Amino acid sequence: MNIELFISDAVRRSVEALYGPLAGEQLQVQKTRREFEGDYTLVTFPLLRRSRKSPEATATEIGEYMKTNVPEIKAFNVIKGFLNLSLDDAFWAARFAEIAADERFGQAPASGRTVMIEYSSPNTNKPLHLGHVRNNLLGYSVAQILRANGHTVIKANLVNDRGIHICKSMLAWKLYGNGETPASSGMKGDHLVGKYYVEFDKHYKAQIKELMAAGQSEDEAKKNAPILREAQEMLRRWEAKDPEVYALWEMMNGWVYAGFDVTYKALGVDFDKVYYESQTYLLGKSLVEEGLKKGVFYRRDDGSVWIDLTADGLDEKLLLRGDGTSVYMTQDLGTAYRRFEDNRLDDMIYVVGNEQNYHFQVLKLVLKKLGYADWSDHITHLSYGMVELPEGKMKSREGTVVDADDLIEGMVSTAREMSAELGKLDGCTEEEADAVSTMVGLGALKYFILKVDPKKTMLFDPRESIDFNGNTGPFIQYTHARIRSVLRKAAETGIAYEGAVQAAYLPEEIDLVKTLTEYPAVVKSAGEGFAPSVVAAYVYELAKQFNGYYHDHPILKEEDAEVRRMRLQLAAEVARVIRSGMALLGIEVPERM
Repeated sequence: MNIELFISDAVRRSVEALYGPLAGEQLQVQKTRREFEGDYTLVTFPLLRRSRKSPEATATEIGEYMKTNVPEIKAFNVIKGFLNLSLDDAFWAARFAEIAADERFGQAPASGRTVMIEYSSPNTNKPLHLGHVRNNLLGYSVAQILRANGHTVIKANLVNDRGIHICKSMLAWKLYGNGETPASSGMKGDHLVGKYYVEFDKHYKAQIKELMAAGQSEDEAKKNAPILREAQEMLRRWEAKDPEVYALWEMMNGWVYAGFDVTYKALGVDFDKVYYESQTYLLGKSLVEEGLKKGVFYRRDDGSVWIDLTADGLDEKLLLRGDGTSVYMTQDLGTAYRRFEDNRLDDMIYVVGNEQNYHFQVLKLVLKKLGYADWSDHITHLSYGMVELPEGKMKSREGTVVDADDLIEGMVSTAREMSAELGKLDGCTEEEADAVSTMVGLGALKYFILKVDPKKTMLFDPRESIDFNGNTGPFIQYTHARIRSVLRKAAETGIAYEGAVQAAYLPEEIDLVKTLTEYPAVVKSAGEGFAPSVVAAYVYELAKQFNGYYHDHPILKEEDAEVRRMRLQLAAEVARVIRSGMALLGIEVPERM
């Protein structure tokens, strides 16, 4: 049952019975604020012209009518012009029975819409780091939430496998690598390639210093450093399909992909489609040529291609360099075209950091000017803030990033240490302890990142995230494990709790049922706002609410068999919704802890 619709219909029937048919007036019905008694509130001020009474008298008259004529209304109270309605326990018991019988509770019916969500989008010149972790976790979670909202979801990864930054790692390996490979070094391939990206930067800075000492300005030295010029030449050779450069590129990218796959598996994220910029930039170039013919773009004297967006409140934007090589915008145009054309998308969502806000403004505007407004209007940039550490920002060129693999390993190790200290692993086999530690470590990491509004810059503290108290993943995981333990004990002692129950509910039990009924609306809201933090906040409140209830009221020791059965059912449904909500965040919950 849609409770909001039921209440609105009951209110409308009651108002029309008292004051005649409504002629366009909008009834304002909303959930009662927590500080007031009641379940739903009617705002009576728009009805005063009809009732010809004060707000308090109007609310009282409607409340008395509904209490008499709507069986589900057990009480009401009036505060100024607000009528607060309370539904009876039988109503909430019926809603709980519906939840228990609905195997797809929280899952919306098919919407008929196809949505692609792009996340990860790594460069193949360095391993994944903490910033990528937020991107991957956010993208994967939003995909799960959109799927729960009934959409067909395509999870996509765009690999930035070409460009000057890739050539920097390639050139540094060629100059200083001495044939080093992942096999010979024992390093993951992405780590090895990242090592040479840092190596390039070290030599580049040294050359800038030398040129400045010889009398060049800093800007001149940055442009004239021999190693940069070599990298630029390597890019030109790559675009010309030079066999030597291409073979080196394929070999080093292969190392990186193997390394990325290990990290993705450890994070628990995956993709339905993988796009490569090396395969879409040529299509982007053809779109630029098309735009030149239409007069959307113009060519400067140096051969570079631009678009003038100053009339749109932006600036002039480069589409192709003078030497014919493409830029990010070129390949993003090609990738967008390929995706919409191949998949008949209704919506395209890019999960990319907020430093690219301007880039996506330009992308949408350029697509629109090229005649693809239907696509442009259905592109969303899910912009998110950076992840910072207590010691400040990360810099990948200087090798001062928090490596994703090291972070995952550290989280699992810390989870094992803290779980053991608290006795959470008592009675577990070594294999079970490993599984629980991995689940808790990754759950802590994912929850700590996803509970924050995506738009906010966040400070990540690994040890704070692994806390079995407070608003953390381990607290919620432990709540689920606690409930499953109660249910196992019930099964072991032969206590059955399936089937209909006729039992008196305590106020705290009704409150839990009310919270459970909110889950579909939470999933819908999270989908509309692309906000896993909405789900995280809900699941935490549900776990906290259950823990308070469990502390005060026995379940297995309850002597009344029907009450005990109801409480076991309630606990089971709380566990199910916790598991479902955490799955939307990409987090597993343990059966025992």
